[in-house]
Amino acid sequence: PHIKRVRGTGVFMAGNPTGTPLVLLHHVKASKVLHETVVLLSITSQEASATSIEVWYAPEDEPLRKVAQIYEQATRYIFVAVYGLTSPIVVKALLNAKKHGVDVRVITDRERLNDPNQQRAVSALREAGIPIMINRHDGLMHLKQVVADDEVTASGSMNHTTSGNRYNDERLDVIRDHPIAVRSREKFLSMWKDRERF
Repeated sequence: PHIKRVRGTGVFMAGNPTGTPLVLLHHVKASKVLHETVVLLSITSQEASATSIEVWYAPEDEPLRKVAQIYEQATRYIFVAVYGLTSPIVVKALLNAKKHGVDVRVITDRERLNDPNQQRAVSALREAGIPIMINRHDGLMHLKQVVADDEVTASGSMNHTTSGNRYNDERLDVIRDHPIAVRSREKFLSMWKDRERF
C-alpha cells in the first residue's frame, strides 16, 4: 500500500520511549497518510521522595535523644562524622547498634582526643569493634553529620556531647530523604577512604 506524505506535524503519545507507538501504526494503516514531521511524546515519572525535616534545639529538646533513636532504629549502617563525641547516651546507642549487627563507623577530630571524656568514648567504641578514623590534616574535622540506612541524615551545630545536649544553644536537623542520605553516605565514605587526610 502506498503511504502519502502530507504537510504538517503529527504528534503521537508513546508509552515506551523506544520503538514505534501502536497509535502511529494504526493511524498510518487506517489513513494511509504520514505527516512530514512526526513527534513522539513520551512522559516518564519518578516516584517522588517523601522528605521530612525535623528541627530540634538544645537545650530544651535534648536533641541527642533523637540521635539515639536514629541509632536504635538503624538496621544496616550508621556512619557518624562528628567533632565532639562524649555523650554516654550516644555511646550506648552506638554500642547497642553494633551488637545488633549494624555496620557502625565513626570519624572524629584528633584535637578532641585531648579531652578525657572523648578518649573514654572512643576507647569504648573501639573495644566493641567499631572502627574509628581520626583526621590527620591541619584543619578540623568539624562535621556534625550522621547518616543511617540511606534514609536518615542528621546534621547541624550539635556535637555528640552532654554539654551540647543540656547547656549549649545548638540545633539538630533530622532529614528523612533518600537522595540526601545517599549523598551524605557518599561524602562519609570518601572521607573514610582518604588515607592522606584520615
